[in-house]
Amino acid sequence: MDLQSGKLYWPTTVVQPPSYSRLEEDISCDVLIIGAGSSGAQCANILAGHDLSVVVVDKRKAGAGSTSTNTALIQYAGEKSFVSLSNSFGEEIAARHLKLCEASINDIERVCAQLPFDSEFIRRDSLYYASCKEDVPALAEEHALLQKYGFQVDLWNEKHISGLYPFQKDAALYYHNDAEMNPLKFVYGLLENIKSQGGRIYEETEIVGKRFEQDYAVFYTKERRKIRARHVIIAAGYEDKDFKTEKNATLTSSYAVITKPIDDFTSWYKRTLIWETARPYVYMRTTADNRIIIGGMDKDTTYTATRDSKIMASKDKLIQEFNKLFPDMNAEPEYFLGAFYGGTHDGLPIIGQYEGYPHSYVIMAYGDNGTVYNGVLAKIVSDQIVTGSSPDLDIYLQNRPLAAN
Repeated sequence: MDLQSGKLYWPTTVVQPPSYSRLEEDISCDVLIIGAGSSGAQCANILAGHDLSVVVVDKRKAGAGSTSTNTALIQYAGEKSFVSLSNSFGEEIAARHLKLCEASINDIERVCAQLPFDSEFIRRDSLYYASCKEDVPALAEEHALLQKYGFQVDLWNEKHISGLYPFQKDAALYYHNDAEMNPLKFVYGLLENIKSQGGRIYEETEIVGKRFEQDYAVFYTKERRKIRARHVIIAAGYEDKDFKTEKNATLTSSYAVITKPIDDFTSWYKRTLIWETARPYVYMRTTADNRIIIGGMDKDTTYTATRDSKIMASKDKLIQEFNKLFPDMNAEPEYFLGAFYGGTHDGLPIIGQYEGYPHSYVIMAYGDNGTVYNGVLAKIVSDQIVTGSSPDLDIYLQNRPLAAN
């Protein structure tokens, strides 16, 4: 799959990225992880610390998939509101999901401090504003439910917003202690940490076949090498469908632009993450080298040519939307992209366990908080492998029931 196109920013931030060899022999391991992006690397980093032999393979260079276009707004709240998730799954499950996401952010922060690459993790608050007056009651309802479960979030009115930002909005939720980071440096740091613990990583090693026995699985590479494993984690991102199609998964196209460095952020209160209630929405964040990432303009297409034909127009539109909010910054584009973006119909990421894939887990951290979801699912799957159970597995299995069912 051609995951993305354009002029990419994150690869320019790493001067000497790590590299790994191709697999050139038959091997055995406790856990085979297919995919060296965020989900695979987070899984491997946990499991490598549990005296398990871990192998990570990727058909590309490590981090060259969706990680290279991940805009990495690190938040626990997602496109589907707490209220919406509660309507689908019940309040307790929805609240547990958000608490797990909150804990995942804390785990990511802790892990980043231990990695050989500076992942540029920094705590940021988030402003989630009403795109129109009609959305204000929904924000008030969301705020009440979030406060009921102890989340740190405020409901701001028009006066409060305009007193801190150079724009006016009718209302906004102000979330405390979200974050931003460099997702590519994060993945490189994880992989190097895994390697230091004895994990084996192979790039440009494509899986093309599989065979399952009673107690193990054998996966075959394009170069006709065999990998025998007791457990398998398929963490191939939006290319998971190459292994198993999931009816709850969706795929669209999204766009982003990264500006030239900005000299003065005085008008941007605390350099918060910013997004809105409109669907599709526009979001924005800053970077460690004082650029601005503006993303959104999602289009309902899964065709590469159609996606790419809209990159330049989307770039211009995203810049226009930003300059409406911050006219004093005169933001100018330098990098831009169009990329496939996965979600789910019901709003939760997925752990797939399928009859035809014994000993295996398919991680589908689809949604706007992919890095955070990857952390949640990685911990659950790792617990399953290490201890044999996780109390939160049923929340994310592909056959989870809706509250109305």
